[in-house]
Amino acid sequence: MITGKNVLLTGGAGSVGRALIPKLLDQNPNVLRVFDNNEPGLAKIKSAGSDDRCRYLTGDVRDKDRLSRAMEEIDIVVHTAAMKHVDICEYNPFEAVKTNTLGLQNIVDTAIDAGAERVVFTSSDKAVNPANTMGTTKLLGEKLITAGNNHRGDRDLRLASVRFGNIINSSQSVIPIFTEQIREGGPVTLTDEQMTRFFLTYDDVFDLVTQAIEKTAGGEVFVYKMPAIKIEDLAKAMIETLAPQFGHDAAEIGIEVIGRRPGETFHEEIMTNREARRAYENETLYAIAPEMTEFQAVDGVAEFKETSEIVLSSEHAPKLSKNEIVTLLEENDVLGMTSETASTSGRSAGASSEEQRLSFDESSTL
Repeated sequence: MITGKNVLLTGGAGSVGRALIPKLLDQNPNVLRVFDNNEPGLAKIKSAGSDDRCRYLTGDVRDKDRLSRAMEEIDIVVHTAAMKHVDICEYNPFEAVKTNTLGLQNIVDTAIDAGAERVVFTSSDKAVNPANTMGTTKLLGEKLITAGNNHRGDRDLRLASVRFGNIINSSQSVIPIFTEQIREGGPVTLTDEQMTRFFLTYDDVFDLVTQAIEKTAGGEVFVYKMPAIKIEDLAKAMIETLAPQFGHDAAEIGIEVIGRRPGETFHEEIMTNREARRAYENETLYAIAPEMTEFQAVDGVAEFKETSEIVLSSEHAPKLSKNEIVTLLEENDVLGMTSETASTSGRSAGASSEEQRLSFDESSTL
C-alpha cells in the first residue's frame, strides 16, 4: 500500500524513525517526508545518504500550521514523534501533554483536512495500566486516534495505533548500556533479578506498522507477538559472549543488583484483561478492537480470528533460553558492536554505576 504513495514520517530523527526510513524507501513511495524538530538529527540523516524521494522538514507537531503544510497531499502518516523518557515527562508533565497529546490531535486534524488515507500512531506498552505521565499520554493518544475515526466525516481515512516495547539494539535500550559496562570490565548493573521484558526487532516494528497500514478497519490497537526475556539471562548471555571480545574474562565480570526505581515495574503487559476480551489475532499480531464498535471484517482484517489464549504479561510468557538470546542478538548485529557503537547509549565510559543504573522506564523505545 506504500508503493507510489506520499508518506509523512514524524519523529524521523529518532531511533525508530531512522530505522523506518530505509525500510519505507524499500517499498518505493513517491515521496517520503521526514519531519522532526531535531535539525542536527535531520542533517545527519541527510548526509548519511541522500535519496531523491526524501524531503527533510524541520518542525514541531505542536505547531499545527507547520504540520498542515507538511501534510499537504500526504497519503500515509507514520507518527513516531513523542516525548518518551519517563523521568523527563514526569518532571515536565504538561510539556509531555503538549507533544504527546495536543501534538497528536494536530496530527489527526491535519490528516483529516489533507485527505490522508491512513494514520498509524506508534504507542507503547506503558499505555497498559499506565503508572506515569508518559504512559498516560500514550494511552490518551490511542484514544484520540480511535476517536479520529468517528469525526473523519465521509473521508476515506483510517487511523490505528501500534503498541510495542523494547527494541533490540535501539540506541536508548539497555543493550548498549550492558555492552559499555562489559567493555569497561563490569559490573553489569541490574535493578532486579526477577525483571522480565518483551523484545522485538526493527524488522518486527516495520512489519507491525505496515500490517496496521494495510489491515486496519479503523480504530484498532495492533500489538506484535513478542518473545519474552528474563533480563538477568540477557545480562549473562551478553557477558559470556562479549567479554572475550573486549579482552576480559567473563567469569570476572559480575552482576550488581542495585534496586528498582520508584514506579519501575517487574514485568511488562501488552494489554489489559478488558482489552483481551475484544482482541483478535493472526499469525504475528493481536488486533484490539475499539470498545465502542464491533470489529469490522474489512479488507485484510478478515484474516483475524478470535483469540483462544493471550499471555498478557512477560512474567507468564515463555522465556528465551540463553542460547536463543545469543542467536537473537547475533541476528540483529548486537554482538558485533564496537566500543564506538556501544558509546551511543549516551553514558560515558567513566560514568558511575548509579549513573548507568538500568531503568527500563527511562529507556526510549519509540
